[in-house]
Amino acid sequence: MVLTPAYGHGLDQLAGLAETLTGHGAVVNDVRAAHEVTRPPAPVARRLGLRPDEGAVYIERLRCLDGTPLSFDASYLTVDIGRPLLERDLAGRDLFALIEESTGQPLGRAELALHAVTASRETAALLGIDEGAAVFAVDRLTRLADGRPVDLETLHIRADRLTFHAVAHRVRPSTTTGDAGITPDQLG
Repeated sequence: MVLTPAYGHGLDQLAGLAETLTGHGAVVNDVRAAHEVTRPPAPVARRLGLRPDEGAVYIERLRCLDGTPLSFDASYLTVDIGRPLLERDLAGRDLFALIEESTGQPLGRAELALHAVTASRETAALLGIDEGAAVFAVDRLTRLADGRPVDLETLHIRADRLTFHAVAHRVRPSTTTGDAGITPDQLG
């Protein structure tokens, strides 16, 4: 049995995959789609704050570490941010670095939802895993430093190759009554 290493990715900072895996091998992106769409799906348009007549840029990449598939990423970007990226090195660079270089503005924050799913036949084939294998599904809305949403991504990541980690700090509960009508003192 050959064990493949699982690499760590922190959830406590906004970093691209290639930035995170620096020193662990070459991250290469197989760009499977990169084009403008005139009508992004309604949930995408809503989360990016697009007007009904605004399009978006769609970028789909299979990301590999030293030739082994690691993640399948689908991104929607606002047109003003995404269009210039269509002329950039999407195969060799992280989107985050390209966005910052193109706009001259830093990224500020992202809202993340991370959950486990089973790989569909298509995702399994792309990632080189068995259909039904566990994968991490990450939904991430990334914003510029001024708070403007610019990049909505869905990532499917091999659970056997990446481990997520974070440092959590305890926040003391407030002394007001919560939704359940129980005060912190009653919790023990």
